[in-house]
Amino acid sequence: MQKRTFSRFFILLLCCLFCRNFSFSQKGQGLKYINNKTNLGKYLDEEMWNELFPNRDGAVLSKKTSKADFYSLKAFMMAAAKFPLFLAEGDDETRKRELCAFLANIAQETSAGWDAAPGGYFKWGLFYIEEQGCDKGCSQYSDAGNREFYPVKNVSYHGRGPSQLSWNYNYGAFSMAYYGVKDTLLNDPDLLAKDAVLAFASALWFWMIPQQPKPSCHDIMCNKWKPSAADVQKGRKPGFGATVNVINGGIECGKPSGEKTKYRYQYYQYFCRYFNVSPGDNIECTDQRPFTEQ
Repeated sequence: MQKRTFSRFFILLLCCLFCRNFSFSQKGQGLKYINNKTNLGKYLDEEMWNELFPNRDGAVLSKKTSKADFYSLKAFMMAAAKFPLFLAEGDDETRKRELCAFLANIAQETSAGWDAAPGGYFKWGLFYIEEQGCDKGCSQYSDAGNREFYPVKNVSYHGRGPSQLSWNYNYGAFSMAYYGVKDTLLNDPDLLAKDAVLAFASALWFWMIPQQPKPSCHDIMCNKWKPSAADVQKGRKPGFGATVNVINGGIECGKPSGEKTKYRYQYYQYFCRYFNVSPGDNIECTDQRPFTEQ
């Protein structure tokens, strides 16, 4: 997940968005959303989840293991209940596309697949919880120039969870949204690797909330985002490709597709076939300049 910036004004805007759209605990524990419903169960059940992610971390499908099923459908649904607009806007086709786009991105971010992998590349999503190569920490994800969410010394903000949330300002902003204080995840980002509901919530938070100058992936897939004149000039168009631009535009967009990017597009098409929905237009970002280029 590439670098992005936040301003104090925008953090306040995020809080306003959360306060408008969710129910909160009244026990002073921060923004713990409660008593919401999710449409996720209309599109996914345990059998489908096991078929789509048979090699996810902790899955006990064809091998004996005592490890817990970290990326369980139950954890996903519990997190989705905190974001009631997820899969709740537009017609059924639009909602299926959003689900396919979300699954494609988290699957690619956590994939352990390869061309000759048993069952095929697309059966290996949600395999990793943490970014590979960062078992001893990855200091490159600390932005000391961000004074709002200043990194804690000797803490690594490498990718964790379904969307591989990274950078101190993302951990700080998500901590503000989820707990009501920034320090919880700034001090202990490893919580995302220990709490499956929190991990899925981090991915949904990143998906649902716009981070200027970027729209939210949710608004893109629900046809709520209208490209500005600058967006049009830079080739940015509604469709799955724009979600890739939001997530990793500086690395994957505006250039010939690398192997990982091609797999991301193919994952989306794979899920669209599975859910029997057309992928829509503009599924690639090859001709799009990153959103950070205004």
